[in-house]
Amino acid sequence: MLGSPLYAALLEAAAQDLVEGGPVWSVLEGREGDDAGSALALRFMGAIHRLVLQGKASALAAHYPSAGGRVGEGAEGAFLATVEELEDQIRPLLEHPVQTNEVGRAAGLIGGFLTVSERSGLPLRILEIGTSAGLLLRWDHFRYEARGATWGPIDSPVRLCDFNSEVPLPFDQPAEVALRAGCDTKPLDPTSDDGRLTLLSYVWPDQTARIRNLRAALEIAARIPAGVESANAADWLERELAETTPGHATVVYHSIVLQYLSEEDFERVGRAITTAGAAANADAPIAWLRMEPGGEQAQVRLTMWPEGLERLVATCSYHGAAVRWLGYG
Repeated sequence: MLGSPLYAALLEAAAQDLVEGGPVWSVLEGREGDDAGSALALRFMGAIHRLVLQGKASALAAHYPSAGGRVGEGAEGAFLATVEELEDQIRPLLEHPVQTNEVGRAAGLIGGFLTVSERSGLPLRILEIGTSAGLLLRWDHFRYEARGATWGPIDSPVRLCDFNSEVPLPFDQPAEVALRAGCDTKPLDPTSDDGRLTLLSYVWPDQTARIRNLRAALEIAARIPAGVESANAADWLERELAETTPGHATVVYHSIVLQYLSEEDFERVGRAITTAGAAANADAPIAWLRMEPGGEQAQVRLTMWPEGLERLVATCSYHGAAVRWLGYG
């Protein structure tokens, strides 16, 4: 459904092999109790993709476009053979959490940022939780193109063009990001070899447009600094929102993150934002912009204080494609 026929086929093969007690079962045995939110299937596939990108699975690489291969017959057999051969290397990699810093999600969020800029008339202070490597902290350095309307640097290597909106996006509105910061429980360094490899490993190998934009965003990250702190999201937000920042509009945002929070942290994050919102004023407004699951598509919601109005402003795929902008009203 999300556009990866290669992973669909490989996961079907993996599921069948697990039932039959093959090498997939040998690798995953003992993880029956892993929390569903930890995305074991994506951790498993990411571990194998990492080994492919490192040149340790040449037979499987022949079927992975991310490594120069082509999707074709025989991928399932090569996949299972790789699992059996590299079992001892795959198993420790399963301890790593999924780190998908999806660049395309900026297309779902851009309208919200521009709406805050337009309505506040102030420079933005952006705070992201679940930041991973901080690529979406650089959203203002990406290029957006929708039905002839554009926003962002014309020479940006990241180009996001998958919009399907009858309502025009507010691309005539400039935005200035004055302060940018984020947090993650295990942040990645997008300027390091290991950080780049980890990010690439969690992108599905037959989705070449996503890989292209990720590589382009890594170029931007190398020249645009953005601090990402290793911290619990609730702790970090409570601290960051404890004091107002007059002359700036603060935007707290996240994309496909809430499922990874504990119930307690989920409640604390919401409480920290709404408490800060209650103290907001026209010179220090607060906005909450979030892209989270809404059934078959993701929903982008925006709440702005001091008014306190919440609106569903966009829908899109979970990777940020087919963005339908609805407007804030």
